[in-house]
Amino acid sequence: MKCGKKELQLYAITDRHWLNGRSLYEVVKESLDGGVTFLQLREKQLDEDHFLEEAKKLQGLCSEYNVPFIINDNVEIALAINADGVHIGQSDMEMKEAREKLGPDKIIGVSAHTKEEALLAQAQGADYLGVGAVFPTSSKDDAESVSYETLKEICDVVSIPVVAIGGITRENLHQLSGSGISGISVISAIYAQSDIKKAARELKQCVQEIL
Repeated sequence: MKCGKKELQLYAITDRHWLNGRSLYEVVKESLDGGVTFLQLREKQLDEDHFLEEAKKLQGLCSEYNVPFIINDNVEIALAINADGVHIGQSDMEMKEAREKLGPDKIIGVSAHTKEEALLAQAQGADYLGVGAVFPTSSKDDAESVSYETLKEICDVVSIPVVAIGGITRENLHQLSGSGISGISVISAIYAQSDIKKAARELKQCVQEIL
């Protein structure tokens, strides 16, 4: 499965920090009901067996909604369950190595913070770019900040879709209008909210207004 711009409109990244006693499956289902178009499973604490088990459950759920399901960083887990792809950062496995392992048909997204990183990732075969942090964020301690000008410049120089990430909310989303992005990637703007389905639905509506 490859992804187009439409699939990247509302890209959600999981985070167990916001579960509040609920299962990851449950909160992800609520977000899918609200209109999430793409899901990345991001696990930094789980051991391999539990990661694999969680990944299989969410993969089945996403397939019911016909939503692409990818794994953050872990190419081996993606291979083991035949996920739709992976997302890798600048410090993770090299793009070329990931493509060699996963083959030509899987989705590979790459984090980029500069025009040079974006062009290199595209040249190496990335399917989309995650660019940010476009706003201050508490979800990632080491997030580099990316200005609107840099975001727009990256969108202008690459032909693959660009997803903005980092501190995006319904209130500040309009500031990304005209940048050329294909969608937004969020964690707390959906999963930290008391009504996840409503939060996703309202965010998606806001995204569609600026694209």
